[in-house]
Amino acid sequence: MATDASVTTAILATGTESEGMPVYERATRVDAPLSTVWDFHSNVDGLVALTPDWMRLRVERVVGPDGEPNPDLMTVGSRIESSVRPFGLGPRQRWTSVIVEREEGDGWARFRDTMEDGPFAHWEHTHTFHAEGDDATLVYDRVEYELPGGELGRALGPLAYVGFEPMFRHRHRETKALLE
Repeated sequence: MATDASVTTAILATGTESEGMPVYERATRVDAPLSTVWDFHSNVDGLVALTPDWMRLRVERVVGPDGEPNPDLMTVGSRIESSVRPFGLGPRQRWTSVIVEREEGDGWARFRDTMEDGPFAHWEHTHTFHAEGDDATLVYDRVEYELPGGELGRALGPLAYVGFEPMFRHRHRETKALLE
């Protein structure tokens, strides 16, 4: 496990594979209670706050599982329709995420979103939060993905780490900056 003491006490960033697909992982300790970190990540405002400006994120529409526009809480069945235009280059890329899992337990919480429409052939992002005592939380992101393009996309999949690393490093630094 690599450590960058200026940012985190725990970072895990790998390009391992799960069932033949590349996986990106990163973990960061945040000096804030689990409830604070969980609440922050449970609505679309958290997504907007953590997305780097260079991604040019635009949230087009958010709908709850019952069709309610702009729900306060992202629950199972909620849909986020957005677009990105990294570095302002090329056309905007549409991205529709759906919350497919949301669970809370004693000292932990987790939600998972999948990409229903967008630039990847497969995208499953699991956000897990573990309390570390009363005043700290381990934030853990795990993305299982597949690039488009069939065999060529699969061959190039591990190289996506180059794009994921700065984005998730930013997200984790911002989480710390906003919540500590």
